[in-house]
Formats: sequence, structure tokens, C-alpha cells
Amino acid sequence: MVGLAILVGLVYWLMRQGWNWRRTLQSDLPPLPELPADPGAALLETTGRYHGSTTAGNWLDRVVAHGLGTRSLAELTLTERGLLVRRPGDVDFWIPAGSLTAARTDSGIAGKVVPGGLLVITWTNEGTALDSGFRADHAEQHTAWVEAVEALVTRRTTKTKKTEEAIS
Repeated sequence: MVGLAILVGLVYWLMRQGWNWRRTLQSDLPPLPELPADPGAALLETTGRYHGSTTAGNWLDRVVAHGLGTRSLAELTLTERGLLVRRPGDVDFWIPAGSLTAARTDSGIAGKVVPGGLLVITWTNEGTALDSGFRADHAEQHTAWVEAVEALVTRRTTKTKKTEEAIS
């Protein structure tokens, strides 16, 4: 019995060391954008779970820097200015609209497969492309979220192109 307790303790310690090592490797990830005082009027809101973030396109490469690796409850609010992720008991974060690049549904993220699927938001943090996975309490909402994020990305891209053309 004592041997089993020691083995469990050793495994836990090794997992913790791996987590800390990954955090050290990702220490060059720029700080997350500051939360805005006023994120704007909500286009969509939902509650659910945040399942973690990975480097974009690599669903096994979990990002743990800046609290992005911790699974938690989440409240999502999409506005014209961006996506606000409130995580009770954990670090909230903000994804400005200009940093959003895509949205999709997928079956898993960060080594976790979720029956019924996830909403995966792709975004950049000062040049680093990330995927963040969410599971809404009502998974049928995922399609509306994908459409809304894609529409926001398209509006932002079109507005940027028109501004660049006007300057030229």
C-alpha cells in the first residue's frame, strides 16, 4: 500500500515537472491582450467549458503559458471588438477582433477528444497562431458561433483592405 502511494506521488510529481517544463519552453509567448473596460455590445453569449489552447494546427501541443493550459468553466461573449473569455476562478482573457482568424467545430483539442465536438477559435497573439477550444453547454450553438466569428473576421478583413486601398 505504501509502495502504491509512493508510485502515485512520483507520477504526480513527474506530471507537474512536465507542466513546468512546458511553461518554461513557452515563456517567450507574448503577454495576452489587456481586458477592455468596455468590450462592446454582445453579438453572441454562451456558457460552457474552456478546454485549453494549442499552437494552431497542432491539437496536441498544449499552450500552458499565461494560464491558457487550464481547463475551466467559461463564459464567452463575442462583440464587434473581439471575444471576451471569462473564466470564474481562473485567468480571464480577451481576443481582439483583429486577432481572430477563423472558427470551426472539431472533435478535440489539447489531447482531449470531446464527444459531440468543440468550438475551436483560431487567433494570433503578436504573431503566434493559437487554437482555443470551447464546449458550449448547448453544443447546437457551435454552428452559430462559427458563422458569427467568420462574419466578424470577414468584416474586419474587408474593412482593412478598403482602408489600405484608400491610403494607396
